Amino acid sequence: MGGTPCFAGTRVPVQTLFDYLEAGDSIDEFLEGFPAVNRKRVIAFLETAAEQMVAAAR
Repeated sequence: MGGTPCFAGTRVPVQTLFDYLEAGDSIDEFLEGFPAVNRKRVIAFLETAAEQMVAAAR
């Protein structure tokens, strides 16, 4: 994917999740469109991103 960050083991860019959320779609709607990604991966990604943002703000 040319260096684009993707969910591990898939070709689904993490930016696609952000695009869905920014458009007001739910995680469930994202998962329906991308069955190669599971809820556990999405939650783990969001938790890691939040932790990194908080750490960077300190």
